[in-house]
Amino acid sequence: MTVIRQEDVIQSVADALQFISYYHPLDYIQAVHRAWEREESQAAKDAMAQILINSRMCAEGKRPICQDTGIVTVFIKAGMIIQWEGDMSLDAMINQGVRQAYTHPDNVLRASILNDPAGTRKNTGDNTPAVIHTTLVPGNTLEIDVAAKGGGSENKSRLAMLNPSDDIVEWVLKTLPGMGAGWCPPGMLGIGIGGTAEKAAVMAKEALMETIDIDELRARGPNNRIEELRLEIMDKVNDLGIGAQGLGGLTTVVDVKIKDYPTHAASLPVAMIPNCAATRHIHFTLDGAGPAEFEQPKLSDWPEITWDVGPTARRVNLDTITREEIAEWKPGETLLLSGTMLTGRDAAHKRILQLLDSGEGLPNGVDLKDKFIYYVGPVDPVRDEVVGPAGPTTATRMDKFTEAMLEKAGIMGMIGKAERGQVAIDAIKKHKAVYLMAVGGAAYLVSKAIRKARIVAFEDLGMEAIHEFVVDEMPVTVAVDVNGISVHQTGPAEWLEKIKQAKPVEVLESSPTE
Repeated sequence: MTVIRQEDVIQSVADALQFISYYHPLDYIQAVHRAWEREESQAAKDAMAQILINSRMCAEGKRPICQDTGIVTVFIKAGMIIQWEGDMSLDAMINQGVRQAYTHPDNVLRASILNDPAGTRKNTGDNTPAVIHTTLVPGNTLEIDVAAKGGGSENKSRLAMLNPSDDIVEWVLKTLPGMGAGWCPPGMLGIGIGGTAEKAAVMAKEALMETIDIDELRARGPNNRIEELRLEIMDKVNDLGIGAQGLGGLTTVVDVKIKDYPTHAASLPVAMIPNCAATRHIHFTLDGAGPAEFEQPKLSDWPEITWDVGPTARRVNLDTITREEIAEWKPGETLLLSGTMLTGRDAAHKRILQLLDSGEGLPNGVDLKDKFIYYVGPVDPVRDEVVGPAGPTTATRMDKFTEAMLEKAGIMGMIGKAERGQVAIDAIKKHKAVYLMAVGGAAYLVSKAIRKARIVAFEDLGMEAIHEFVVDEMPVTVAVDVNGISVHQTGPAEWLEKIKQAKPVEVLESSPTE
């Protein structure tokens, strides 16, 4: 009988989470590289280049791919004849492994998990507890899939209870554009079909643990309806022209994974969960011989990608910028930001506006008048770092605060990831402000542009505290200009039309000669 020691489970989970924090699955890197090679949209190609460069940097520096180091999800298949050595429950072992991983002094990971989600929302401090799914199976081994899922992509999950006669592909194509780009494409879609509502959602998440193999499937051809659906959804989603980071382009998803389960005759539950550009997951098996060992990939496995913003990039001094200058910026233009900016996310925005409304005023060091605010919750620094990985968070979460921040706080511009909703765009146009976009999934690369960092207010909010950053040539894109023109609307629309126009030519060229 196999004896599984609790110390081996704890160590294996901790090591796995550290490993996936800085090593992308190689199948994902290869898939993005292939997409980069065939991409025709320069904006999307540049975004994918930054993702690939960031990935290699993280592999070299052993630092997180993304500042959002995720909520830990674990799938366990426990052999029914395992004998356990230790006095902890299996869930307790898993959570102790999470605790050790996220507080590792050489590579501190950001703690993002909050207790009392409908109330005080206080950070647990060590990213526990994990979300754990355990199944008992025949055998004497312990199989574990570990994933760290970012909030930006998790928030874009969708569930529908369709009628049995409804078209699943039609639902996906109708639903996906409404998810925006906050899930940081290009990524994967996990889809669960059947069972009950909760079963469909769990299957969609579990599907994301699988290896990218859509090209192999396409080469051999589908063998069943699920494989047909994978190919059909993959092609039709990419034909929407959403593209990398929602900027418009040929590749939105690099694979579609589907799991199904028998369901009630009156039901058709469908769940869809995206994986982002910081996709992180790994599988290992414990057989009683000790903790799992993870083979370090070779740096030669990463493509040699270079990215140059080019001579047309506009260099901006944030310390002297004027509203007259930002009025000259064009949608889609690349900027290199230097100077001082402040950071702030949901909790900070809420507290800022409460202070302004109360007449109390802002804390010393928080002068937002004609300043830029960066939507980020950075990872704590280690060794000689000024700040840890510090990529942007999803900007739409701040949409409801935008009018007040522009009107009452007097900010000039905002920096985040993905698109803005119409309420924010209208406020930006009204106040002649701007919204700039940094690439989601390139957090370590972005952090290298930050020369100084210090907390200036709300330290009790942890990673949501207000920081002051001094940056040197931080690359961003003008996503919404002072006239309210959004590249997340114009870019996908342009590429949707280009793809539509190209399709008849492709069909004509591939048709047999009569």
